[in-house]
Amino acid sequence: MNKGDKTMLQKITLAEKINILRAGVMGANDGIISISGIVLGVAGAAVNNFGIFIAGIAGMFAGMFAMAAGEYVSVNTQKDTEKAATDVQAKNIKTHFNDERNDLVAYYQKQGISEDVAVDIADELMKKDAVLVTVKEKYGIDPDHYTNPWHAAVASMLLFPVGAALPLLAITLFPKQIRISMTIMAVIFSLILTGYVSATLGNSSRKLAIMRNVISGLLTMAMTYFIGHLFA
Repeated sequence: MNKGDKTMLQKITLAEKINILRAGVMGANDGIISISGIVLGVAGAAVNNFGIFIAGIAGMFAGMFAMAAGEYVSVNTQKDTEKAATDVQAKNIKTHFNDERNDLVAYYQKQGISEDVAVDIADELMKKDAVLVTVKEKYGIDPDHYTNPWHAAVASMLLFPVGAALPLLAITLFPKQIRISMTIMAVIFSLILTGYVSATLGNSSRKLAIMRNVISGLLTMAMTYFIGHLFA
């Protein structure tokens, strides 16, 4: 394996790790919000701790499999889209080779490479694998390593109960007088953490991600507690 192949493999491995981390963080975040909503809704109806715990456990298992199925379907759709784009590109290479080659030259020129060097690079790469290089440059897709739906599904399923555990434990273990406030505090802390991590992975604003996370969590808890309280 030459140096270029090793570099490509490292990039692919990193992309797959990010995909797994993204799914895991989403699973944990959904576990926090979903289960906090369930347990606070049940607590609002003045149900005892055992009833709250059972409702939380049931919601946790339902959420685990729902998140896994959702990630599997979503990432499979992405994978199918990647395959379709590769197939279209393969047809374009056969019917419009020169156009695809010129597009590749223009792409390299936009990166600051001189025309002569861009032509040499494009010609050399397209001789080796025209479909691979054009798909990678146009769409950021590697036909040899499509996004893996199983990785995302398993990561989401495993991290959902991790996120669910904190509100579930807080609402059932703390005394009745403080269980609501302690659960809210635990959820806010967890949402700050998952918001920070998700923003870091996505290279986006951490402050905005944390605000969205916390606000959506607070709205969920307030709404479900209010609904539960109506039936108390």
